Amino acid sequence: MSSVRNHGAGSISRFLRYWLPVLLWMAVIFTASADVKSYQHSSTLFEPLLHWLCPQLSQPTVERLHHLFRKCGHLTEYAVLALVLWRAIHQPDKKIPRAWRWDEAGLALAVVFLYAASDEFHQIFVPTRTPLVSDVMIDTLGGALGLLLLWAVGKIFKPRPT
Repeated sequence: MSSVRNHGAGSISRFLRYWLPVLLWMAVIFTASADVKSYQHSSTLFEPLLHWLCPQLSQPTVERLHHLFRKCGHLTEYAVLALVLWRAIHQPDKKIPRAWRWDEAGLALAVVFLYAASDEFHQIFVPTRTPLVSDVMIDTLGGALGLLLLWAVGKIFKPRPT
């Protein structure tokens, strides 16, 4: 009986260790997506900063840079989602290193795509938010870039046999 109890405790611990970060990051994305005035919130910080750093920039240029900054935010938040998803799927262990598996990366990227699509669908119901297919593509690209960066770092810093 105690082995069943220990196994259950290990499963909960494993879930919390690997999947809780995924769920928390998804909640962060969802919360940001539900922000009715997200554009205004970021513009009140970003645009004055740009005007201060580069006073010669025209307002249309500042607005384009603000838009680009927001799209980079999409890219980054979904790169992080892909990384925490990959970690949950792969469940790396320092004691037992496992090789990179593209099917695990593909599964993580598929979940990123589905979550990005559901996030844009959710924006249909948020006043002042506009769901865009292009945002799904940017989000998925962010996930792919995050996974490719992880793969490249793994290749570069892979321990060499002595």
